[in-house]
Amino acid sequence: MSKGERLIRAAGGVVWRPTEGGVSVCLVHRPRYGDWSLPKGKLEPGEHPLLAAVREVAEEADVRAVPQVRLPRVRYRSQGQPKVVDYWSMRAVEAGGFQPDTEVDEIRWLPVADALSLVSYPHDAEVLAAFAALPPVTATVALVRHGHAGRRGTWSGPDTGRPLDATGWGQAHALAPLVALVRPARLLSASARRCVQTLDPVAALLDLPIEVAGALDEPKPGQHPDERALAAAACLAELAAAGGTAGVCSQGKVIPGALERLAGRPGDFTTPKGGGWLLAFAADRLLAPTRL
Repeated sequence: MSKGERLIRAAGGVVWRPTEGGVSVCLVHRPRYGDWSLPKGKLEPGEHPLLAAVREVAEEADVRAVPQVRLPRVRYRSQGQPKVVDYWSMRAVEAGGFQPDTEVDEIRWLPVADALSLVSYPHDAEVLAAFAALPPVTATVALVRHGHAGRRGTWSGPDTGRPLDATGWGQAHALAPLVALVRPARLLSASARRCVQTLDPVAALLDLPIEVAGALDEPKPGQHPDERALAAAACLAELAAAGGTAGVCSQGKVIPGALERLAGRPGDFTTPKGGGWLLAFAADRLLAPTRL
């Protein structure tokens, strides 16, 4: 990007729904450009790309969708400025009564092969091809690490009772809309107070109870970390086997090892406090995890 240029950030999705023969995906027609494209739009100031992607799909196609797998990022120039668009595959869960307007005047649900023939831009075709290569997603989990909870050494009580501090509560409230995007049917937390508190805002937002799961706890003194990682991985695998969606909060000494075991490979799965992952499963197989 050269001096004086302004990077345009946008986000969108390949929105799909099941059909008798497989799946159909949504394309939008924009009269201003006379093109057929994937639904997308610019980020609002300070907006998380994943929130923007789901919002733009709802605004352009009148479809509420659950994000699942991150798709290739697209870079191109728009009106002389560099532009980056982040895409996710999304399962359509609700559709309103689409009304044409000056931004989008028509939508079409098409088999992927037909959508590939209709889209106006090669980069949209590349994103669609990446979606077509994915196995069917059967479960989606938002996995987060608890927010900041002060210093362990300055807390006089049992460590499991250490609460979130002001920064941690801010992180919990920032995480809530991201966890809510997967429309979790269940919320599960490690037993530490700070973990349960991290899910409190999303529990209030969705009116869901928080289930405490000891399998998500960090190692106790003298306990081998691998034992806890295996237990957490088994808990997540059980959620995946049940299908559907869930929001989960665990701890920094557990998450990396659990994800390594689910992914079947080593990797950088370190997770900062107040951070997390979007996990999509195809049966018992963890697809590429996306950092939140």
